[in-house]
Amino acid sequence: MSNTATKKNNPLFEVVFNVFLPSIILMKLSGDEYLGTVMALTVALAFPAGYGAMELIRHKKFNFIAALGFISVLLTGGIGLFELDTRWLALKEALIPGLIGIAVLVSTYTRYPIVKKMLFNDTVLNLALIQQRLSEAGNEGNFERCLTISNYLFASTFIFSSAMNYFLATWIVTSPAGTAEFNEQLGKLTLYSYPMIAIPSMLMMIGIFYYVWRQVRKMTGLETEQIFHLK
Repeated sequence: MSNTATKKNNPLFEVVFNVFLPSIILMKLSGDEYLGTVMALTVALAFPAGYGAMELIRHKKFNFIAALGFISVLLTGGIGLFELDTRWLALKEALIPGLIGIAVLVSTYTRYPIVKKMLFNDTVLNLALIQQRLSEAGNEGNFERCLTISNYLFASTFIFSSAMNYFLATWIVTSPAGTAEFNEQLGKLTLYSYPMIAIPSMLMMIGIFYYVWRQVRKMTGLETEQIFHLK
């Protein structure tokens, strides 16, 4: 397999490309003496839109999260270019993580809860040994309940993001769409949402994974090096 196929995304590059560059363009270049309102909005949104499209093409498979992100960018552009009421922006900001949260919640009642699909990967975990120990200890049912709880908690991280997105959008973006002030405030929203929403959500997810790991150890009696495939 080629290095290109196996190369992972650089998180720092993603943040710069999808957060910082669009924010700087919107906040600093929206005046008539620079790009102007419409062009600044178009250029700024071209970064995350182009990145999302590139990822879809590169991986050659449909990614639900990436698709929602791409749609989110297009909706933001539409709100700005067609000068819609800023309430639509707040609703849009809440809608995307809200839809993901609902999808995660619904998956709890299917054969493949999202958390189970994410964590139970034979390339990472020693599934055969884990399942054997769970069966021997009679903890299979208890572990399924653990995964169900984890899935509910995982869904709650997106509900948190949805509520915070709506709050930030209504607090920060108060100027009419189609103005330089709207672009500047949209840039601030993009910039502030990362530390105020993405980082807390990430910490919540780390806490969920830690909870699952502790439960696996408790129910199987396995040590960490036995649970994971360590190279």
